[in-house]
Amino acid sequence: MSEPNAITVDVVSDVVCPWCFIGQKRLDKAVAAVGGDVDVNIRWRPFQLDPTIPPQGKDRHEYMLAKFGSDDRIREIHARIEPLGEAEGISFAFDAIKVAPNTLGAHRLIRWAGAAGEAVQNRLVRRLFQLNFEEGANIGDHAVLTEAAREAGMDASVVAALLPTEADVEAVRTEIATASRMGITGVPCFLLEDKYAVMGAQDADTLADAIRQVAAAKARGELEKVG
Repeated sequence: MSEPNAITVDVVSDVVCPWCFIGQKRLDKAVAAVGGDVDVNIRWRPFQLDPTIPPQGKDRHEYMLAKFGSDDRIREIHARIEPLGEAEGISFAFDAIKVAPNTLGAHRLIRWAGAAGEAVQNRLVRRLFQLNFEEGANIGDHAVLTEAAREAGMDASVVAALLPTEADVEAVRTEIATASRMGITGVPCFLLEDKYAVMGAQDADTLADAIRQVAAAKARGELEKVG
């Protein structure tokens, strides 16, 4: 049974969402800020910004042009995000990203990492963000995913055997559908104790305040009144 000052934060995110990468960094800061008062358990939940991308991915430049209409618009979007990332220690390398991947495989891997423990899952998610946004790696590629799993402390041979199969495909799709039914239409979304939602890449102070408030309400036995 959880201690009264322990809460669970479910992070609904997609590893190709730059705001989710920023949100992950801000959540780390928030957890550090409340460290002495609240034991925060983090679980990563799937969301796909675009499930229609084929398994082999798409040329990212062509994909972004179709989505945003012009190179100027794409540059404007990147220029808005880059300094926010820099403030969180992220070196966004958007021009290095050549493939817009389908992230279903990445989410299956994140699910398996969760079965190996919170620390393994957290390491994996952070590595996938880095690979995509800072190194321009194709995180739809099974070899890239397998190596990320090995680096996170998972059994790479098991991962390599599972990725080409249909293992947990439906389970991940069901989780994504559940998030949609809950009204989650954008990410990141931070669900605290399944009672209180913080939408978007809020600053670390906002996240820390929400964690403290939910932990205090839980300790008082008043969590049902939150949200």
